Order: sequence, then C-alpha cells, then structure tokens
Amino acid sequence: MRRPASGALARYDGAVPATLVLVRHGVTPLTEVGALSGGDVPGPSLTTVGRRQAAQAADAVFRLGTERWADLARPELLVASPMVRTQETAAAIGRRLGVHVATDDRFAEVRFGAWESLTPQQVEESWPGDLAKWVTSGSFAPPDGESYADLGERVGPAVDELAAGTVGRTTVVVAHAAVIRSVVGRALDAPPAGWGRLRVPPCSLSIVRLWADGDREVTAVGHPAAD
Repeated sequence: MRRPASGALARYDGAVPATLVLVRHGVTPLTEVGALSGGDVPGPSLTTVGRRQAAQAADAVFRLGTERWADLARPELLVASPMVRTQETAAAIGRRLGVHVATDDRFAEVRFGAWESLTPQQVEESWPGDLAKWVTSGSFAPPDGESYADLGERVGPAVDELAAGTVGRTTVVVAHAAVIRSVVGRALDAPPAGWGRLRVPPCSLSIVRLWADGDREVTAVGHPAAD
C-alpha cells in the first residue's frame, strides 16, 4: 500500500480507493466566445489552442503518480464523453499513456436545450433571469434541457460503477465543466445548487478518490495542466 501523502484523508484501516482524474476538454470556438456548449450536439471540435491544451493535459496526466501527486497510482484506464471535443482531448491523452479510449455517453455535457450555442447575453435577452436560476437553484432546467440535479442523476451512477470496478487503480475521465462539477459536488456532499460555484477551466485536472464504503476525498479541483 502506498504511504498517504501529508494532508490526505486518513484511512487507518488500510482501505484502498478508486481514483478518478477528471480532465475538462480544451477550448473550442464556442468556449472562446463564452457560448453555452452542451450535450445536444456532437461538436464543435477543438481550436488550435484547444489542441495545444490537450497536449499539455496529456503530459500532466502522464506525470501523475510520479512527479505529480506521487502517492496516486499511475493512470491506466481512460474514459471519455462522446462529444467531439472530449474525444479529441482524450485521444491526445490516450496516445501519451498508450491506452485505449473507452466512451461512456453518461459523461456527455449537460443538455442546454433551447439555449444550446447561445451566449449568456442572448439567453438573458430571451429568458431574463433564467440562466442565473439554472446556475443557483440546481433544480431549474432550460427549455428541453437539464438541470444540475438532472445531470447528477445521469452522471452519478456512471461514477459509482466506474469506481466499484477500479479499486486501487487510477482512471482518467475526459468530460465537461458541468459534469466535473457534478462529480466533485457529489464527492463533497454539496447540493446541486452549489455546484456552479466550482471553477473548472479548460483542460484542467480535478481528482477525487472514492472508497467502497462511500468515503470520499477531493484531492484537487481545476488544477492547471500547464506548469
């Protein structure tokens, strides 16, 4: 058993967790203009900057368990959302790790419905106050879209199943800002109304450790991939 790092959650019984490294995708044309890019459509692809970010994330993930967070097991599994931007980011990580990318549709970004591809200003013009309500209530959904609570119902079982099958191992999950907020929020026992307070920049790394008895640790949130 690896010696726990200073400051890590103490488990004196020697129980070993599953570790999930959550990587947000790199920037796309919609990310660059601040538009809402959800799970209703497959695209868009990464920009040139986004591809560079994906390469930096791949390097950061490759160093996990050695130069970074040395107490963690080396990453050996890779799962990604089905969206184009996450598949492209995961492909860069997979090449660096030398592992295959598995796809799980449950890690697709929150569905924005009628707000898809709109900027916050455009949403505010047509649905005054509703975007803020979506962020802060946790239970409000856009027209034909999902609330944070809806997203948690979808993502939660995927995380639990993945953790149950990977005890003692580290899995990289390439996903989206809202998805990563939901995973971290659940790990902190925070209600969906608080998930929007977590900042998850493009290609940042967030790490959670999950024990079989339900114990959880949040190791990092929104950590930059580049040094």
